[in-house]
Amino acid sequence: MPPTIALDVIRYRPEQDAEPAFQTYEVPFRDDWVVLDALNYIKDRLDGSLSFRWSCRMGVCGSCGMMVNGKPKLTCAAFLSDYLPGPVRVEPLNYFPIMRDLIVDITDFMRKLTKVKPWIIRDQVWPLEEGEYRQTPEQLDTYKQFSQCINCMLCYAACPIVGLEPEFVGPAAIALAQRYNLDSRDEAAGERLKILSDHAGIWGCTFVGECTQVCPKHVDPAGAIQQFKLTAALDALKSFLVPWGTR
Repeated sequence: MPPTIALDVIRYRPEQDAEPAFQTYEVPFRDDWVVLDALNYIKDRLDGSLSFRWSCRMGVCGSCGMMVNGKPKLTCAAFLSDYLPGPVRVEPLNYFPIMRDLIVDITDFMRKLTKVKPWIIRDQVWPLEEGEYRQTPEQLDTYKQFSQCINCMLCYAACPIVGLEPEFVGPAAIALAQRYNLDSRDEAAGERLKILSDHAGIWGCTFVGECTQVCPKHVDPAGAIQQFKLTAALDALKSFLVPWGTR
């Protein structure tokens, strides 16, 4: 095994840099190290000014997502051994404004996420004394896969539509909307359908499928969007075929 491996890391300090640029660091190569370990080595031993996000190191928080050799990855799950002999190119996630070094601005993502109302909405809420809203295992299974999203935004960095259409709501937000649409306790599927039945919503997706390919939790956002499209198409057909007075 090589004693070291090179990391080409994007640096951008808005107070002094006109444009982002690469800086190369040599870090020790260890077979059990991931890219995040190498970035922490740089920050701790070589350059304390390097800025990036991370938290759990366990593929749960989703905060350490970056572009690694051009692919969206959780850096806590990207082993250096997979990129031998190097160098390893580390950049901020595609299609997000860079705030500093490897940190991107997620304000627009949070706006889009809130837009789809990813929470349980009911017309009437039971009093607490009436107990819980129970579900069968089968009811849970209908949406469980889509509930695994950790908001890492890798799917946004992989989606060419996000790059071309800044107003596109995006795969993670639509998948989470579908997660609640399928929840037996929720009663707002029609409301979300109205919100997302336009070009900036489900119809903006051209089904490239890259979002599903890069998802570290196997959520299958592309599949969720296609389910949503089918529901919208059936709803439109129903409104066309069934006279309003008899609905």
